[in-house]
Amino acid sequence: MPEVKVPTITSTYDIICFGDEVPGILALVCAAREYNRQKNQYPRTLLLLKGNSKLGLGGHLVRGGLSYLDRSVVPAAIRQSRNLDTFGDPAAIYKEFLKRAGVAFIALDPVKADSALRAMLQEVRADIISDIEIKSVIKEGQKITAIELTKGETYAGKQFIDCTVNAELAQAAGVKKLKGFETFGLPDSELAVTLVFETQGLSIEKLKNVEFQYLKRFTNKADTEAQKWLNVAAGGDPARADELRKDLVDSAGKLKTMYAGQDYIDVRSKALSIAYHAFRGTPVSLQSSGTMLDNGNIAILSQGRLSWNALLYKVNADQAEALTRAKSKPTSDMLREMVFVRKWFESIGASQVKSVEELYIRHAGNITGAVDPLSGSEMLAGGVPQSEALGTFGYHFDIRGGINGLDERAAGKGFNDFAFLNPPLFNIGIRHALVKNVPNLAVISPGSGFVGYASSAGRIVEFNCGVGQGVGIAAGIAIAQGRNLAEISNAQVRTILAQTGKLSQIYGTDNPLLASKLGSFENQMIA
Repeated sequence: MPEVKVPTITSTYDIICFGDEVPGILALVCAAREYNRQKNQYPRTLLLLKGNSKLGLGGHLVRGGLSYLDRSVVPAAIRQSRNLDTFGDPAAIYKEFLKRAGVAFIALDPVKADSALRAMLQEVRADIISDIEIKSVIKEGQKITAIELTKGETYAGKQFIDCTVNAELAQAAGVKKLKGFETFGLPDSELAVTLVFETQGLSIEKLKNVEFQYLKRFTNKADTEAQKWLNVAAGGDPARADELRKDLVDSAGKLKTMYAGQDYIDVRSKALSIAYHAFRGTPVSLQSSGTMLDNGNIAILSQGRLSWNALLYKVNADQAEALTRAKSKPTSDMLREMVFVRKWFESIGASQVKSVEELYIRHAGNITGAVDPLSGSEMLAGGVPQSEALGTFGYHFDIRGGINGLDERAAGKGFNDFAFLNPPLFNIGIRHALVKNVPNLAVISPGSGFVGYASSAGRIVEFNCGVGQGVGIAAGIAIAQGRNLAEISNAQVRTILAQTGKLSQIYGTDNPLLASKLGSFENQMIA
């Protein structure tokens, strides 16, 4: 056999994080702080990212501009009984990040987020290298020892964190990843991707008024011009037109006007979507149009800027993977759609409409071989046991844009009622992020070891920051004690959180009946 030339090591680190999504950065910070707490010195840490750090650090929250943060959903009764804030008691590191980035409630300014993350990394003396590609991963036995880059440098490490949506480092290290929603038997199906855009010059009052006028006109069948527009948005289908019209009012018959909060706006109806698609000449349907202006989640930023999470693009699993590998850059077709979005928003009063640098890619498959995979049914059962829990998180099983083929496949298995899909409130652990066969690697992302519906709630940044805090502490323990990440238990991490006063309140809720029903659904869908 020819001799395999091992690349010369450029630099050696204790912990290397691949990708700059916020949960990964916070994990790296927590790892460095924990090691420093134990050893009174900072470990050598490195952040490697494919994107351009000059455009901001922080993945899809920063370069992807996702300013409207999805926050934990905690029922009012639990909040009152435990004296919790609106969003419960998030991980200490996440609360610190939000405070340092100046988040009042929901809106995250990407510029402030970038500054906060850079400051946190600088405090722990982390190195940052951007605009990179992996050439190969070097292993000794099962463990990763180094990452060789296409530019020729090779960086060695002891523990590795992968926070990319597609688990790209894990894949390069030989970890098997299921495509799309293969955990539902749908390997080609994937969640829609979004290109976030910002508007200026469109005041909240002006926006409210524009929507109110559309709501009045679309619900008035005597308004023939508005009904023609609605018919275009319905794809010429009278039943779909009725469906769209009915959805413009609530159960009490009142118009579903948008709700403006402290630093955010929730768009409750499709009135703006109907108007845009009528202008565009396409149906309000992701499946038939390929793109859709959905109900907007709008973050209110400074200087009259509104950040819109609303524009969906249909992708399959291969496209989501390819987009992720191509630094999450929007395609020329996607940018062409933005031209129409810009024109329409200018027609309703915007002075400027600008899309961000990178796409928000919600999901791109899931790794297999996690130490302890996490399913949707386990989330509904309350997550990890209270005695080893690191925090609690609640969220809807949110499949924005839908999973192509799921309803048909479910119906074929005898499932037509999805009443078991209540929002879970579950306790957080780290074992679904640790990899059995690569014991010094963690994957903290929507691509972690999720099964079935778990990835829809498990893809949310706030949850992954809680996991990241735990993985970071585990990595600090691992390098201090010469162990592997996969050996560290939830209980060991919990002990340190408790010792340092960083343990969040634990209030996961077991819903055994719904968990059992969802468990049956997930098991049958995989088969």
